[in-house]
Amino acid sequence: MSLLSSLMRRMRSHPEISGVDRLDPSYDVHHLKKVFDRCSKAARIGVWECSLPDERLSWTDMVYELFDLQPGTPLVRDDIVALYSPEASRELTRLRNAAIEQRGSFSLDAEIITCKGNRRWIRITATVECENDIPVRIFGLKQDVTAEVMMLHEIRRRADFDHLTGLPNRFRFQERLDTLCGSGPATNTALLLIDLDGFKRVNDTLGHRMGDTCLVEVARRLTGAAEHADLVARIGGDEFAVIYTEASVGDVDHAASRIAQEMQWNARDGIVLGASVGIAWAVPGTTSASLYEEADKAMYRAKTQGRARLVPHCSAVDEPQPFTSAG
Repeated sequence: MSLLSSLMRRMRSHPEISGVDRLDPSYDVHHLKKVFDRCSKAARIGVWECSLPDERLSWTDMVYELFDLQPGTPLVRDDIVALYSPEASRELTRLRNAAIEQRGSFSLDAEIITCKGNRRWIRITATVECENDIPVRIFGLKQDVTAEVMMLHEIRRRADFDHLTGLPNRFRFQERLDTLCGSGPATNTALLLIDLDGFKRVNDTLGHRMGDTCLVEVARRLTGAAEHADLVARIGGDEFAVIYTEASVGDVDHAASRIAQEMQWNARDGIVLGASVGIAWAVPGTTSASLYEEADKAMYRAKTQGRARLVPHCSAVDEPQPFTSAG
């Protein structure tokens, strides 16, 4: 008996699973198989089952195709599970064990690396079949949902990342800052706000295309200078933010100095870019809004007292620290 015929027989005994029990028993099974194969190919979906006593797998041709295996290739379950990503493998094991124990079902979107090295996402649905209340097999469907998952990832990326620089955007920055300040006394969290000096002249003199080129370069320099940061983000036109966690005051001050130095260079035609940097540290009771406000005040002081410098927000008597061009 074929896997399809066997599955249809079991599905007829489980009316809650589908309407297969309403099919005319005299219906041409060969014709039905032809229709099923065509639909399976079009939807990239196949049928699978696993005998629980011996873990023996049976697949329709489409499941073989999803894993880049020749139909009829002998299947060893441990070898197949090894094709799943570590995270997917752990979740599959957890859900499968729970379904068997509860005589139930589950579904899972799992990432695999096929036998030919192709990365795919498959949607697994599974139902446990029992005889005398003893689980004897588990069966269901596997469908290629790679395009769907990639589309969702792209939507998420566009929502969280700046399209020009590739850095996390203001939404992602605010989300992270809210999390850090909302998880208790965030006394080891520092926020650096960076505002470019001279950028308006680039746009006005050289055009917005050159301005975009400069912003991409700023993102590259900033990411390199703040390599151990928790987050580096573009939060506005020429405004950037860096979050540090689990770092000492000395480490953050050193990173801020590197950032200010790296942000100084000759863009073109004698236009020199620089950056004003404001630093604020979280204390017990600090909210994300108050931390941002303190860093913004420090950055404003740096900008109004000479630019191309950093200011830690501590007290009104702090002297801003200027920088010479790093080339």
